[in-house]
Amino acid sequence: MTFMGALGYGRRTLKEAGISDFGIDAWYLLEYACKIDKGYYYLHCQEEMEGEHFQAYQLLLNKRKEHVPLQYITGSQEFMGLDFKVNSHVLIPRQDTETLVEEALKVLEPGMSVLDLCTGSGCIIVSLLKCAETKIYGTASDISKQALLVAKENAKAHQADINLVRSDLFQGITGAFDLIISNPPYIPTDVIPTLMPEVKDFEPIAALDGKEAGLYFYKKITRQAPQYLNPNGYLFFEIGYGQGGQVAALLDENGFRNIKIIEDLSGNDRVVCGNLPAVV
Repeated sequence: MTFMGALGYGRRTLKEAGISDFGIDAWYLLEYACKIDKGYYYLHCQEEMEGEHFQAYQLLLNKRKEHVPLQYITGSQEFMGLDFKVNSHVLIPRQDTETLVEEALKVLEPGMSVLDLCTGSGCIIVSLLKCAETKIYGTASDISKQALLVAKENAKAHQADINLVRSDLFQGITGAFDLIISNPPYIPTDVIPTLMPEVKDFEPIAALDGKEAGLYFYKKITRQAPQYLNPNGYLFFEIGYGQGGQVAALLDENGFRNIKIIEDLSGNDRVVCGNLPAVV
């Protein structure tokens, strides 16, 4: 079979399986199976594929037919222009979360210390260290040992010097920070069964389930954060749909000021942030 024929086969296979992005997914899996890029494909699309490559492609398509996320099949996802390793122990980085990183970058100053709670793949803290225009110091924590192993690999791959701590939120954290940032679990428990199969069946439930109307972790973090923030320290959250006002109120109740709700590129509330006064 030619490369063009294989791509057509892949598109039909995924479309019949109900995969919404069947065209782009078929291409990425072909690219991954054959170790080619678009330039190679356009020059050689009428040529015959090696049999072992087509067999590998079929195996990948079969996984995607079962709604295994594309990123878990290829083992990577781009975020903030960087390539991150992902597996089933961590959430797949999403473009919406880039808004969180971009907003935090605006307040970073030389020598700041940053704590990333619920770090998962480490994409947030690694991106902050790599994209900051100044030297900052990073600590990242997660309750999952497996997630921290992924974060460690990503930090190493991008030469980001990060202190990784296994911790249930602040339980294992010591010291004070200038900025605490988190994309915590925020999906209400009763909403999880309604999510796409790629999410509810394959991404780690512990990283999705926000319990009490999705606000459980925001409440815990916001109440404890002042104990771990330096004077004028910042707290940044990613939030879910419709949670902006509620999370902003939590920050206000716990002494934060200059509270902002920031939209993502789709116009949805995505980030809530604020800072502690110099004297609390």
